[in-house]
Amino acid sequence: MKIIPYVPTGMAALTFALAAACGTNSTSVAARETSPAGVTPSPTATAGVPAPPGEVLTGKEALGDWTTDAPGVRRKITVNDLPPPYASPSSDNGPGWAERGDRMPKAPSGFAVNIYRSGLANPRVIVTAPNGDIFVAESEPRRGEPGNIKVLRDTDGDGKADVTENFATGLKQPFGIDFYPVGSNPQWVYVAQTDSVIRFPYKNGDTKATGGPETVVDTIPGGGRLRGGGHWTRDLQFSADGKRMFVSVGSLTNVNQENNPQEEHRARIFSFDPDGKNGKVYATGIRNPVGLAIQPGTGTLWTSVNERDGLGDNLVPDYITHVEEGGFYGWPWYYLGGNEDPRHKGARPDLKGKVLVPDVLLKSHYASLDLAFYTGRMFPAAYQGNIFASEHGSWNRARRVGYKVIRVPIGANGKATGEYEDFLTGFVIDNDRVWGRPVGVTVAKDGALLVTDDGSGTVWRVATERK
Repeated sequence: MKIIPYVPTGMAALTFALAAACGTNSTSVAARETSPAGVTPSPTATAGVPAPPGEVLTGKEALGDWTTDAPGVRRKITVNDLPPPYASPSSDNGPGWAERGDRMPKAPSGFAVNIYRSGLANPRVIVTAPNGDIFVAESEPRRGEPGNIKVLRDTDGDGKADVTENFATGLKQPFGIDFYPVGSNPQWVYVAQTDSVIRFPYKNGDTKATGGPETVVDTIPGGGRLRGGGHWTRDLQFSADGKRMFVSVGSLTNVNQENNPQEEHRARIFSFDPDGKNGKVYATGIRNPVGLAIQPGTGTLWTSVNERDGLGDNLVPDYITHVEEGGFYGWPWYYLGGNEDPRHKGARPDLKGKVLVPDVLLKSHYASLDLAFYTGRMFPAAYQGNIFASEHGSWNRARRVGYKVIRVPIGANGKATGEYEDFLTGFVIDNDRVWGRPVGVTVAKDGALLVTDDGSGTVWRVATERK
């Protein structure tokens, strides 16, 4: 085991000082709950208790399961930490469900969590409109049912939505949402359905679409289900200058052992003009680029990716990375650089030296979904420009991982440090049961972080505690 000491300086030191000054809130007390009987915690990151502030878990300690999760736990995983393929059996271990009851997520000391809106049906992507309204995609209220886009609004500033309206209904698994033109006065709301991109006329303050959907792109491969049935989510994001529209499309298969011709148009990120013309491939070899985000200041495109299954508990790590135009990220032949997938042994030696290594490696089978850059002013200054990302949790691991929101530090140079930190945890009850699964993240106009949870049908609000 290695622990990299981290000495906070500048604004980071201020963050730790502020956290200490804030004392301990109810969520941090809950974070000190012990692990259930029969679970042996990590010797360094005891179950439910963060590692000492400033320490970064590396090596095998960074690969631990849910019992080592807690707000403030920091990890850094590198390619050198990866085991060989099939070092452990491939598991089929989907989560059992439990009612939330009075359970609440756990946030770091100095932060408070409350329910912004409950009673939603399969809330997925969440975005903040320029005027501060919150748009949420109910992708599939019940399996097979049409999806909706809802608008939530907090009119009295109490941190809870008191207005809920259906902006659009009858949609086909809606997921990604963005506003165009970029800026304070959009004229359209764009929605990525599973097989197309559509848009609705919009002006600030609209809670219902004033016109029907207009199809912008109708050539996106659609449909699919997990566990061999394909990835259906489609995110979209406009470039900072508004000249490009990025659309993500996940793979149809796990590793394309069948050489399915449909994969030629999947596992990649596309670029279009805002009117849907001049479509082209922006990046390839990305098994499932679920979430997209544009980095403030640099305009760089980032993505949050689900990697492949079937190679064992600790292969292949999901990841968060900036995306290079024309970049190739390995799927299905290689992963995380020149590591060949044994199921394609010797198939494409010409590609080995062309695979880009992602910026931030996460635990394998986290099911990393949405991500957002923090642009608010509520949180301590060291959070500015960092990434918050949701880890939905997966079935392909013996010991449960994911089911939380993480923070990815970004350095002054605009690049990721390679580490990440648990921010919002507590959704796992034990290795067999969970009560919630984070999906979407957005920064509200007041600087609070909003998180959708499709397990309990809730939008959670995380804010600094008022003193």
